[in-house]
Amino acid sequence: MINFLDISYLKTGTERQRKAYRVLTERAILENLAQYNPIFTGTIPINIDIENSDLDIICYAQDDKKFENDLTYHFKHERGFNIKENKKFSALKANFFIDDFEIEIFGQNVPTKQQNAYRHMLIEHKILQEKGED
Repeated sequence: MINFLDISYLKTGTERQRKAYRVLTERAILENLAQYNPIFTGTIPINIDIENSDLDIICYAQDDKKFENDLTYHFKHERGFNIKENKKFSALKANFFIDDFEIEIFGQNVPTKQQNAYRHMLIEHKILQEKGED
């Protein structure tokens, strides 16, 4: 089973996973979010992505204002940067572009291992391992 909490598995993955790894590490995205226990989730980690799949990062944001300030500080210079409140999930969502990737950072006051994005990714990965990727 892949340890999705450590993105080093991406270094030996598909071409797109290797590109995602380079963007995440060279731009210190997860390091800049470290206090929010970030986890890279979505389709790219489990290799079911399509050409325009984004890099989804979930965060445990207990203080919306601080989280918004930190996102703005670290990423305001990135192309297309914006932050929106997601009332449905009581969360903040930031989007921006780096290289060929749209990056989406989602923060809510729920520990990251308990957030739906992470839990669903683990279930999908398990099904893919059991049934095959086809």
